[in-house]
Amino acid sequence: MANIRLGTRGSPLALRQAEEAAAALRAQDPGLDVEIVTIRTTGDRIRDRRLADIGGKGLFAKEIEAALAEGRIDAAVHSVKDLETALPEGFVLAAMLEREDPRDGLAGGAQTLADLAPGARVGTASLRRQAQMLARRPDLVPALIRGNVGTRLERVRAGEFDATFLAMAGLARLGMAERAVPLAPEEMLPAAGQGAVGIECRAGDDALRARLAGIDHGPTSCCVTAERALLAALDGSCRTPIAAHACLRNGALELRGRLLTPDGAEMREVCRSGSAGDARLLGLDAGEALRADAPPGALEA
Repeated sequence: MANIRLGTRGSPLALRQAEEAAAALRAQDPGLDVEIVTIRTTGDRIRDRRLADIGGKGLFAKEIEAALAEGRIDAAVHSVKDLETALPEGFVLAAMLEREDPRDGLAGGAQTLADLAPGARVGTASLRRQAQMLARRPDLVPALIRGNVGTRLERVRAGEFDATFLAMAGLARLGMAERAVPLAPEEMLPAAGQGAVGIECRAGDDALRARLAGIDHGPTSCCVTAERALLAALDGSCRTPIAAHACLRNGALELRGRLLTPDGAEMREVCRSGSAGDARLLGLDAGEALRADAPPGALEA
């Protein structure tokens, strides 16, 4: 294969992630010509509403997957947390790059949620973050904020919001990790797939799948497989406050999941540990346990 066209969103972070994928492919084959194709998505165009209100987080992938289906690109580079739980028929996640810091960060000057002033206005478009924030601080006021990393940081600096949440992985990839304080998973459990970059391709493209397998980071794929299986068991969408994070520790896969009501008034948590080879089964088991104990209204959206 003489050329690979990688499709991506056009934000600075998305382009940085695509460059990382391209660099990994070139490192595997120095003679490979990798082209990055920028595609504007519906999620990028509409910034004044929650994704849940305009069709879900798949709006960050729809146009990119259309280009993939039509053969205008060969593979797509995504933030895994922006992908729907089930990929469209005929597509596969063929590789994941090594995961960056999966934690959420708090930007605005406070070190923890406890440090925020009573009634502080906190910008977020994530029901997962909103629910976990309100579970600890029901006095805080969630307010919609969307846009790329720089836009959100500027709106906090300008005083529109007292604080906002950002993924530490994105900040680290942009060289801006100092702009937020990482929150411990006990305080704010990450989204499934947070910090992971996935490369999607057509299921029938065997040659490309084999090439992508060579840059797949096995531990990341294992952990994210468990997290996404938990989502699948709950039929999770961006209308449902679900958090999931897995890690490998001493050879074992450890998974923690949370399901909350949007107002944070009720929360359920589950922890599972098992073999890395059973990542999907572990995630499904954890998700089914959360479903069986779901707070009233948590899964009705």
